[in-house]
Amino acid sequence: MATEKLDRTVVRTATALVIGALAVVFDTTILSIALHALATDLHTDVAHIQWVTTGYLLALAATVPLSAWCLARFGGKRVWMTALGIFLLGSVLCGFAWDADSLIAFRVLQGVGGGLMLPVMTTMVIEVAGGRQLGRVSAIVGLPAMAGPILGPVLGGLILALGDWRWVFWVNIPFCLVGLLLAWRMLVGGPGRDPRRRLDIVGVVLLVPGLVGILLGLSDSVLQGGFARTDAWLPLALGAVLLAGFTGWALQRRDTALVDLRLLKVRSVWSGSSLLFLSGVVLYGAMLLLPLFYQQVRGLDALGAGFLLVSQGLGTLASRGLVGRLTDRIGTRWVAVAGFVIVTVGTLPFAFAPSAAFDPLLIVALFVRGFGLGAVTMPLMVASYQQLQGEQIAHSSILTRTAQQLGGAFGTAVFAVLLQAAVAGGASLSAAFGASFWVATALTALCVAIAFVLPAPGAAPAQAAGAATPPAPATSGAPATSGAPATEVRAG
Repeated sequence: MATEKLDRTVVRTATALVIGALAVVFDTTILSIALHALATDLHTDVAHIQWVTTGYLLALAATVPLSAWCLARFGGKRVWMTALGIFLLGSVLCGFAWDADSLIAFRVLQGVGGGLMLPVMTTMVIEVAGGRQLGRVSAIVGLPAMAGPILGPVLGGLILALGDWRWVFWVNIPFCLVGLLLAWRMLVGGPGRDPRRRLDIVGVVLLVPGLVGILLGLSDSVLQGGFARTDAWLPLALGAVLLAGFTGWALQRRDTALVDLRLLKVRSVWSGSSLLFLSGVVLYGAMLLLPLFYQQVRGLDALGAGFLLVSQGLGTLASRGLVGRLTDRIGTRWVAVAGFVIVTVGTLPFAFAPSAAFDPLLIVALFVRGFGLGAVTMPLMVASYQQLQGEQIAHSSILTRTAQQLGGAFGTAVFAVLLQAAVAGGASLSAAFGASFWVATALTALCVAIAFVLPAPGAAPAQAAGAATPPAPATSGAPATSGAPATEVRAG
């Protein structure tokens, strides 16, 4: 049977949003290799310049929960163009930064725009698609996240080799301008569902500082001392208390809560969010481990390690089209199970930490691992919206995006602490990395088991404990990679 073509409106909406989202993804992946140049040029240390990444991630976390309210109040097109404009302004200002503190402040402004863009993009495309062909739709929307790890480091290396670090931020300008033009011409306008919707102020006061506290504590835990540091455990504890308070408040507020936590009673949402958290741990934990493994165990420089890691991005890109069609044909469960099995197989060779300076087996393993990651993220995002209607989609976007981000921060922190503890305990670097990769392999295998609880194909739409399901006008957003704090482990 011939494959049904995607609706023209869906393609136009996805195209307009993807162009703008490329700016966010490239900015994150390019910046990850520019921190050393920034520290040198701005006359500061790595610990201080790391806040260029940390400040952005905290602003991202603080803004994501506001997206559902913004969509309901103002409508998708307005929110998207405003968020993209804020990101553009932040990019321009970052390029004119005169010291580390000004750069950090402008990165926070970028994070405000990016935090709105990511869930808004997913919501808009899912709603326009009307629940049909979500696998192929997600393949289009996920293109920036797949292209970023391939092209970002290479583009960043060329910029730093041929020009000034300021172009790391100014390279976003053409993406933003074209994205704004396409959004103006191609996105469907109109007011929000509820122009009189009031913002849940108490929810904001509880949820936003709670998420920021947890992410700040996880970011600080990668430093010497790990989770025993006061600036790690104290923000984590305060954040957990605030999130517990928000949970009670949101369940009491029901339909007017900042985020509808009752959606977590829906099988597709809680299973998809749980696996997105764990996949974030595995993905971003490996983003910490792999470059350090190649540089500290294999003795490669940053550029050499970057080129070797491109094979993982190519594997992810190679799986895009196939996974989208399979997800639409056989459902999310079996595609995700197979994807996690492939990621497990691709991670296992690193657990043995071979010592050869160059081993083609590891290049193949990275490609296999990337192929599996591409087969995991897409069906998990599709599963998270599988049984939802109307405004539930926007709230699910917040839950899944937050789960992914927390998983990434947690994975970075945990694997950094594992490496530091192993080296401090007298293990060699090779053995320390081997043990950390074994943990990553075990977590991926755990994901295989959990993936069996994803909804079966053809699951009927379900309401979340009385959640309202108003008709869905076309509104909003999609996941993008976020940078992970870098750390370094040395013997002795």
